[in-house]
Amino acid sequence: MFEDQIRKYDNLVSQYKKIVSDKFCKQDFIEYNEILFSAHSCAIEGNSFSVDETRTLKEKGLGMIPQGKTLLEAFEMLDHFQAYEYLLKNLDKPLSEELLKETHKLLTEHTLAFRTQHDEHPSQPGEYTTVDMCAGDTIFGDHKELIKRVPNLLESTQKAMDSGDIHPIIIAAKFHGFYEYLHPFRDGNGRLGRMFTNFILLKKDQPILIIPRKKREEYISALRFIRKERTDEYLIDFFFNTAIERMQSEIEEKNNMTNNFIHGINFIQNEKSTSQDNEIEA
Repeated sequence: MFEDQIRKYDNLVSQYKKIVSDKFCKQDFIEYNEILFSAHSCAIEGNSFSVDETRTLKEKGLGMIPQGKTLLEAFEMLDHFQAYEYLLKNLDKPLSEELLKETHKLLTEHTLAFRTQHDEHPSQPGEYTTVDMCAGDTIFGDHKELIKRVPNLLESTQKAMDSGDIHPIIIAAKFHGFYEYLHPFRDGNGRLGRMFTNFILLKKDQPILIIPRKKREEYISALRFIRKERTDEYLIDFFFNTAIERMQSEIEEKNNMTNNFIHGINFIQNEKSTSQDNEIEA
């Protein structure tokens, strides 16, 4: 069903690595992706930090919180950094509840207590919810029954990765769709789900998926189709298109910056030569 998108995606990945990612210092490219991913993923949940503000926070920490931003937003971003970096250090590990819970603990370490301070049943970072959940216009199922299915989701996703029979984007999309409807934690499910989506892609040596804040409604609609029509085709399609658009954009930007710079140098050199010729004629 997705043969054309798979072909286009795979061809672009080869170009993207050759033109963009492989040309970077590895650590610089990791940080570039971390800042972009953190800014956009947190923005989907309402965080107002821009990419530039996220970069400043990453470089200077709490000593440089941009004007108009809350301490809660800053801590949410800083926690996102540490959770993402934790997963990067553990790419050799299989999907497991232990990994999921430890990442959630880091992701919500400084924010969960604040967000659940008035709850009758407050939750702790790294622990599953003890109450049923709702988000937006969605009421999720019985939390105890949904939590029981988390190990099976992790195990089946790991088996799919190990088999090599299913494209990594399809595995990542299917995992993400199922995970978001299991919604096992009191807070942070969206950010954690997108983080583990990229954990899956990185384990399969794929570029990370960054869902831009401007595509939030399209992303939410794709997730809703899973509930309304019992199909994840729309989410898979959205993942492919989003990944393809990002790679195309960054390849084009890299080529344009290179060509425009060379053109500018040539223009300066030509102007200099013309000026010297005019001086000689004079």
